[in-house]
Amino acid sequence: MQIHHRKRFTPRGAGLIVVMIIISFLLAVGVVLMTITGSGPKIAGNVRQYQEAFNAAEAGFDMSWLSIEDRFANGAWTSFDAQYLNMPAGIDQPNQPGYFRRQSDQQLLTLIDPEADGTPNLNNVLFCNQPFIHLGGGQLDPRYTYTAFLVDDEVGSGTTDPRDAMLVLIGCVRAGTDIVSTARLEVVLTIQQPGTAP
Repeated sequence: MQIHHRKRFTPRGAGLIVVMIIISFLLAVGVVLMTITGSGPKIAGNVRQYQEAFNAAEAGFDMSWLSIEDRFANGAWTSFDAQYLNMPAGIDQPNQPGYFRRQSDQQLLTLIDPEADGTPNLNNVLFCNQPFIHLGGGQLDPRYTYTAFLVDDEVGSGTTDPRDAMLVLIGCVRAGTDIVSTARLEVVLTIQQPGTAP
């Protein structure tokens, strides 16, 4: 009687493969965690810069509101009719490529003040790159500015009402001459007629 002895196959290196898979997985998880941890402060910085730009736009609204109220109170304005920004042609026309809502904040700021010197190259701009944060010694911080102008919100509709306008405000945060962040507000203003409810 012959007894055959079969060798039993035992996989060699299987434990090594399992260890390599586990190490690869842990390495991938570590890389993902390092990326998330490293991008957190950057995201927080971007949010902070946007909030600063939004605050600049709100400051622009406050100053524009006071300025517009003053112009109506002293009789300099009786309506919004001649106060709209309407140049360059098409900036207030929704069906035109130059419509203000089709342009980025940076494009609008460059259009209004190409030199970024605070002096608009267009008429009917209420405020242009206006700084508002006071530093010591009566200086204003040029890093935080707002720009404000009025647009006829009914142009292209066939009827226009000079008793209302859209106030467009762009808050801007700069680092040197470079724009870092912007925020835009659009507010519809209406002249209240005496004896009517608000």
